[in-house]
Amino acid sequence: MTITDIKVRKILPEGRLRAIISITIDDQLAIHDIKVVQGESRLFVAMPSRKDDNNIFRDIVHPISPEARQSIESQILDAYTRHIEAMQAEVEAEEAGLL
Repeated sequence: MTITDIKVRKILPEGRLRAIISITIDDQLAIHDIKVVQGESRLFVAMPSRKDDNNIFRDIVHPISPEARQSIESQILDAYTRHIEAMQAEVEAEEAGLL
């Protein structure tokens, strides 16, 4: 299983929810609505979920092994960090009159 694409769909600058992400696996399966969340001590990834009849959130899709979860999370957080850095560089370039 290889993540072949990561798209940062939405950035949320305020609050704990920081971004909404979509990934493509093996150019064949898309997973939408993955969340980047600011936790107490670090950013983490929350998989797509929905509330059941008992008002408990259940993941719709999730990695089975800890290794898969760590791999997916690190790739998503790397892509998120690169996206934020690119946005900041663009703002700085605009402020410097380079764009």
